[in-house]
Amino acid sequence: MMIKDLILMMISSLILIICVLVGVAFFTLMERKVLGYVHLRKGPNKVGYIGLLQPFSDAIKLFSKEQTFPYMANLGLYYISPVINLFLALLLWICMPFFTLNLSFNLSTLFFLSISSLSVYTIMLAGWSSNSNYAMLGSLRSVAQTISYEVSLVLILLSFLFMVLSFNITDLTKFQENIWFIFLMLPLSMMWVVSSLAETNRSPFDFAEGESELVSGFNVEYSSGGFAMIFLAEYASILFMSMICCMLFLGGNIYEFSFFLKLSFISFLWVWVRGTLPRYRYDKLMYLAWKSYLPVSLNFLLFYFSLGLFFMTLLI
Repeated sequence: MMIKDLILMMISSLILIICVLVGVAFFTLMERKVLGYVHLRKGPNKVGYIGLLQPFSDAIKLFSKEQTFPYMANLGLYYISPVINLFLALLLWICMPFFTLNLSFNLSTLFFLSISSLSVYTIMLAGWSSNSNYAMLGSLRSVAQTISYEVSLVLILLSFLFMVLSFNITDLTKFQENIWFIFLMLPLSMMWVVSSLAETNRSPFDFAEGESELVSGFNVEYSSGGFAMIFLAEYASILFMSMICCMLFLGGNIYEFSFFLKLSFISFLWVWVRGTLPRYRYDKLMYLAWKSYLPVSLNFLLFYFSLGLFFMTLLI
């Protein structure tokens, strides 16, 4: 029986990862379409009906291009970094709650935090192993930004966890049957969205690839498959953070179709922000993390901790 369960879990996880990759493909199309309309143009509309086959033609183009490698690069790390980056981004999805309780383990929040913090190393090694000044500068800025906003992400997440007293993502659904957490914890929810934008290196916090200063950031020396894998990882993590946003403060009931509509809207928000806001200044980004979000999230953490204790004493 155990072997059959294991095979079923592997098949379920494989289907999930394939669906995520297809979702990423069409998310890139949606982003290009939305940005096109923001610029008052059409976006991709030639390949297939209204451009629906564009993501697949992009994938074929990227993976069939010539693979270049810098003469002075550390080739082993240079090749393996994008692969591990994509692997970690897809491994994150394992903690997504399933209709059939696929791998809904009790410490799924800790799993999410552990795996998402590992991706910092792949970015750092990708920049360092390229042996290029621009790539190194891009990776340093990206790592500093990611580590800074991980602190605020964890503290904001702790406030939500004190409300449900569980590390299981599925339990967030049970506590939001009557009222969503966005109404109870509006400031923290907004801070979570902004921190998620910074965590996924997206506009207006896309300093890892600030074209005017760093050409293209830590991935400047990558081409072909390595470049494609880095961007697949980025978009997979955007979709994952959208899912976490839905679970945390938008009801998070995965058994309803509205959950996927909410997920689509939050992922659209990422594109909307990119088309609307200019890039932030780097020192202001750091001040926002350490001087604004850190003290505010700590104060909220104390408030919700005391609130949780108060209700526990009432129950006792």
